[in-house]
Amino acid sequence: MLKIIHKKAQYTLLLTALLFAGSKIQAQNNDSSLPRLIEKNGRHAFWVDGKPFLMLGGQAHNSSAWPALMPGVWKSAEIMHLNTLEVPLYWEQIEPEPGKFNFSLVDTLLTQARQHNVHLVLLWFGTWKNGSNHYIPEWMKRDAEKYPNITGKTGKPIDSPSPHPKATLDADIKAFSAVMRYLKKADAQHTVIMVQVENEPGSWDTVRDYSAKAQKLFEADVPAELLKPAILKALNVPATSKGSWLQVFGDRADEHFQAWSIARFIEQVAAAGKAEYPLPLYVNVALRDPLTNPPATHYESGGATDNVIPIWKAAAPSIDLLAPDIYLSGSERVLKVIDLYSRADNTLFVPEAGLIADNAKYFYDVLAHGGIGFSPFGIDDNGDSSNDEHLAERLAPFAQEYEMAAPMMRELAQWAFEDKIKAVVEHEDGTEQTIKLGAWDAVIKFGNGRGGELKPNKEHNGKAMIITLDENKFIMTGTNCRVTFPPAGSATGKAWQYLKVEEGQYDHGVFKSLRILNGDETDWGGPAIGDKPRVLHISLVVR
Repeated sequence: MLKIIHKKAQYTLLLTALLFAGSKIQAQNNDSSLPRLIEKNGRHAFWVDGKPFLMLGGQAHNSSAWPALMPGVWKSAEIMHLNTLEVPLYWEQIEPEPGKFNFSLVDTLLTQARQHNVHLVLLWFGTWKNGSNHYIPEWMKRDAEKYPNITGKTGKPIDSPSPHPKATLDADIKAFSAVMRYLKKADAQHTVIMVQVENEPGSWDTVRDYSAKAQKLFEADVPAELLKPAILKALNVPATSKGSWLQVFGDRADEHFQAWSIARFIEQVAAAGKAEYPLPLYVNVALRDPLTNPPATHYESGGATDNVIPIWKAAAPSIDLLAPDIYLSGSERVLKVIDLYSRADNTLFVPEAGLIADNAKYFYDVLAHGGIGFSPFGIDDNGDSSNDEHLAERLAPFAQEYEMAAPMMRELAQWAFEDKIKAVVEHEDGTEQTIKLGAWDAVIKFGNGRGGELKPNKEHNGKAMIITLDENKFIMTGTNCRVTFPPAGSATGKAWQYLKVEEGQYDHGVFKSLRILNGDETDWGGPAIGDKPRVLHISLVVR
């Protein structure tokens, strides 16, 4: 693989050919200019405009994509230094009458995004939105017999769409295909770089559909696609299992059946859309607790939660990635989720995270896992201008990270793909952490002050990210931390010092030094970074 020198922006056709030789392109198409996901040796990259791309994202509130609300959305996007806006498309607006499509909202979003020089990720609010079907058109809502919801275990109607009616599937396929067909015609410059299919699909208040049609399918044999030994092993089932859902999956049968049913529905919608316009497609996930293996009665059943990822991968190959929405609390849970969704067969992308200051630190861990983007949810004022006074304050923890990352966005995407990024985030106990860097250890202490005893961070929002340029040279950024670099390996215990520590920024792929740090800025327990991230270029030497 061709090594990219950090001092030059060398994104030529030759680099492209060398870098991705032997890579797997997930979104197959004949248009080399289309956005695409690429996998090599279990690492992932998002290729946009002919270069690696990192989504510095933000998602609008559910009802903010209407033209009257978009000025507030763009205001927030500017404050945050976004390069990607996630925004809904509403089926009820797109197809107000059967077969009659209105793409005026799409046109508005495309025009305004281009004016603001921001890419779009469109969110198809179709059959599912957070487990319900509230965004289907009125003409579907009025015909409950043709487009039924789920029947619960006791016969109670559930406010969630059934994945089994062909009429619902056909209608969604027709509408989503029309959207993708229109995008291909209206967006030749690829303002839209990715599309989300549905929104947090699954069901609340019931593990699955218990209607007569669903029950008949449940009592039939498990599809052959799921009976492959590797899949059964991943689902903790004997590799020779066969028979009905209950016979194969036991007490998890209801949930596994629901996951398969929803994933197969969405696969058919996604495949039809890709046949029209092969943009990368993903499904977002309402998470379960990743540490306790709770039953599906405790979370949205049927979505691509960590325990049923193998089912979704088998059932929905046209979905390029499964993306976790992070609203869990506690660093142990969040870091576990990031690890679970960072897989050789799954590109890591966090399309939603709660808009709280503590979540900004997980942007670093997503990069360290080779992720392609991060996006807090609800960045705009949601139509309430009285919130404007506090808007910048709420967005600040994310805005300052994006402001730091934006000038080096392409480099960060490249380094993430090449596994050159390591990161730590402060845990609730505030203890120091160590990053292994080959010939060096980076010891990160969280807090502010000089020397060994630092003033603790009240919000536990410290973090550090280190990029390896070569054996003795690193890029570092972070907040509310100090770092020192004792030698490791054969040099353990030897004397060492900073050869040079420079503070600066990237400009068109080149690190521009603003000053050299020394004396008080490096001698009291190593270089320190406060509330606002800074970019440091650090060179080390063993004496």
